[in-house]
Amino acid sequence: MTGDAGSTPAPPRIHPRRLPEPSPVALARRGVHIAQVATRHFLPVAIGHLRERPRARLDPSAFARPLRLTFEDLGGTFIKFGQIMASSPGMFGEEVAQEFRSCLDTGPAAPFADVRVRIEEDLGMSIDEAYASFDPEPFGRASIAVVHRATLHDGREVAVKIIRPGIELQVATDLDLMQPLFEVLARQTGDQMAGSVLQLVDGFRIQVGEEMDLRNEARTMAHFRLLLTEVDLPRIVVPEPYPELSGANVLTMELLDGVPIDDLTQVAELGVDPGPLVEDVVRSFFLHTVRWGVFHGDAHAGNMLLLRDGRIGIVDWGIVGRLDRATHRFVLRLLAAALGEEDAWAEVTDHLVKTYGPALGIAVGMDEAEMAQFIRALVEPTLTRPFGEVSLADMLQTVQLQLARAQGVEAHRRSFRAIIRRLRFQRRVRRMADASGGLFSEFDRGTFLLSKQLMYFERYGRLFLADVPLLNDKAFFKELLAGVPDELTGRRDGEPTTGGVGATDPPSVS
Repeated sequence: MTGDAGSTPAPPRIHPRRLPEPSPVALARRGVHIAQVATRHFLPVAIGHLRERPRARLDPSAFARPLRLTFEDLGGTFIKFGQIMASSPGMFGEEVAQEFRSCLDTGPAAPFADVRVRIEEDLGMSIDEAYASFDPEPFGRASIAVVHRATLHDGREVAVKIIRPGIELQVATDLDLMQPLFEVLARQTGDQMAGSVLQLVDGFRIQVGEEMDLRNEARTMAHFRLLLTEVDLPRIVVPEPYPELSGANVLTMELLDGVPIDDLTQVAELGVDPGPLVEDVVRSFFLHTVRWGVFHGDAHAGNMLLLRDGRIGIVDWGIVGRLDRATHRFVLRLLAAALGEEDAWAEVTDHLVKTYGPALGIAVGMDEAEMAQFIRALVEPTLTRPFGEVSLADMLQTVQLQLARAQGVEAHRRSFRAIIRRLRFQRRVRRMADASGGLFSEFDRGTFLLSKQLMYFERYGRLFLADVPLLNDKAFFKELLAGVPDELTGRRDGEPTTGGVGATDPPSVS
């Protein structure tokens, strides 16, 4: 089923591109532009509300459309955040996620003359030398790149991905504007949402440097294609890259003919049941994560194509998660716990406490034993209950309620005293967590990227696998864990594992 992990080639070499340093003038100009765009889209909503219902509370969903239009006009970094909102209805709500659906496959146009220059400078040949034909109209317009159809001189149809001209400076400028703002909000308020956005910005700064050198993506695709030859998942396709026609700004690869997995109209026209294919994607994700500590870090619906031959294609390999040894072991123990290994819950909790220090226990008002039960009650249902019964939004709300109880205040009280008390407590916990060194550590970044991908899975699961849990095939997952080397799992030589086939199922948690 999974092959010999010892024979697997080393992970691909990843070298991030250094982002430019924006000048004060560039920062000021971009800041003014952001303010102008936001004002143009939000002001009519605010004025209309004041005219019609001046004393009524404004529905937060009313901001979804102007926010989406603002993100699309600003492009680049903002489109990336829009993609996360589109793929995470559990966190942002189904209505907001649907509003941002266009961010998954739509970005501003790039002039073809600039695209041609990028291609010819990168490949060192004219576009006619490289391709027999080249469609000047892109069929994919993502946040960082555009994708064009082309034909090679031997007749093969290919997709050509080109980094948007000038996007490097724009992204660097946006990040330099965003990061100080959310650092202040997170540290001065301790607010969980502000902290989560700051994590996104921090992770994106690292990932975008890798994503903007397409040689990284070409090597990653080749590596994952090789890994797929060691497993029995024939319905999953990773495009073949063509290194001889690729460079830092250009990636030529096999063209996959399909439709986005969540375009329900086109999916229905193909007459293929996407449910089993999505299950294969989940298996592949966990197989790569468990066995090799690597995974596709941006598998949202726009990057999953239902192919006309009945297979599923996974594209856009610019963001790949790579777990360090300690984080890899943590994930293994978490899965073992969810599959019935009772002692693993204590190990999971111990690792979190060591990483984030006393701030964790103070924040939730629990000792370590109580915290282990609390973590179990949160995580176990997410992994073992059907997608239709799982809500990451409910999980986050449960955390917020527990944080409020630990402070001795009601989570939703709006009095001035309650808000100030809550902010002081959250700020204290945030500073303790900062001092622990856990925030923005390799563990923090790795698990955050994993959590983001689980948010994406929640969307597909609700669409196609409402009656199926994330860890549906327990025999598969137990066998997978049993094959991991002992030095990663913490088992002693020869010690049997409850993660093996035949282990008892985890008890239900109400």
